[in-house]
Amino acid sequence: QVQLVESGGGLVQPGGSLRLSCTSSAMLFSFNVMGWYRQAPGKQRELVAIITRSDTVNYADSVKGRFTISKDNAKNTVYLQMNELKPEDTAVYSCTATAGSVYWGQGTQVTVSS
Repeated sequence: QVQLVESGGGLVQPGGSLRLSCTSSAMLFSFNVMGWYRQAPGKQRELVAIITRSDTVNYADSVKGRFTISKDNAKNTVYLQMNELKPEDTAVYSCTATAGSVYWGQGTQVTVSS
């Protein structure tokens, strides 16, 4: 059973930065795609960013230019660097990995508020 563990969430002021981490119990080469989703209260879950096995990346329009997804295969970890954070980025951020089945982490809360 694959386990994904997120960390790095917290409270940050508008304009600030956070880096989320997602550490996998399996080697990242096992997955075709890894990504980050978020869900704000009362809203549907939305895709934030994905990275493929070959390091192709894609972002939601709302985060382009502010967020960067990357991975460290040696550490079995995917990162989401979030800069210029806005109140509307407040959500629970969850890591996902796809290898036939789709695996999810437990989520980490990000709150952007002054």
